[in-house]
Amino acid sequence: MAKYFLELSYMGTHYNGFQVQPNVPTIQGALEKAMKIRLREDIELSTSSRTDAGVHARQNFFHFETATEISQKMIYNLNAILPRDISITNMYKLHDEAHSRFDALGRKYRYYIYNYKNPFMWDRGWYYPFNLDIDRLNEAAAVVMEYEDFTSFSKRNTQVHTYICQIRQAVWEMDNHTLVFTVEANRFLRGMVRALVATMLKVSRGTISIEQFRRIIESKNCANADFSAPAKGLFLEEVSYPYKLTGIQ
Repeated sequence: MAKYFLELSYMGTHYNGFQVQPNVPTIQGALEKAMKIRLREDIELSTSSRTDAGVHARQNFFHFETATEISQKMIYNLNAILPRDISITNMYKLHDEAHSRFDALGRKYRYYIYNYKNPFMWDRGWYYPFNLDIDRLNEAAAVVMEYEDFTSFSKRNTQVHTYICQIRQAVWEMDNHTLVFTVEANRFLRGMVRALVATMLKVSRGTISIEQFRRIIESKNCANADFSAPAKGLFLEEVSYPYKLTGIQ
């Protein structure tokens, strides 16, 4: 048996999240179905980052084990089976102890907001037709980087042992008339990025002050945060590892 990392990208619009669930379309379910057809064996995939329903990814990873020898042609064959909104970009043969989730050093997300009707953004951004103060947004982002406990920005009933996350980057920028929030950390909690976005927008519009934003973080109570940011604006951009990934030949 050999272990492989599978690198992929996808639009999450038509999927009920990442993890396999009965009777609903998921990213993992579509991949496992395609791999069973092509490899003629049941493949169990483990992921680096579980994305919620409707969330997209420009880069995500699975790992799996198989006795079948994998080649570049296998990538082409699997992509021919997969739906058009999921694409395998590469595969990597790694040592037996490699783990796509536990070996990951960090994840980077971006959230996209546009404030004018744009037919090309309806499924990949939040249409938010209000004036926003980017300076206030970056003031709030700077506050985020001062903290490590993000209990207030995690959805309830999340099975985690800790709410500690080490934020390495948090910044708001304008990109071609689109407001983009970039955040990078060693790990993220369920719903965390969307809750940060929606709550920081309140700071930008003057609904809450920076000090109130601090108190929300320090309260460690998710009832105080805003989780209204829709999934369609969120992209998993990058997953980083401590070793170099070299594609199969």
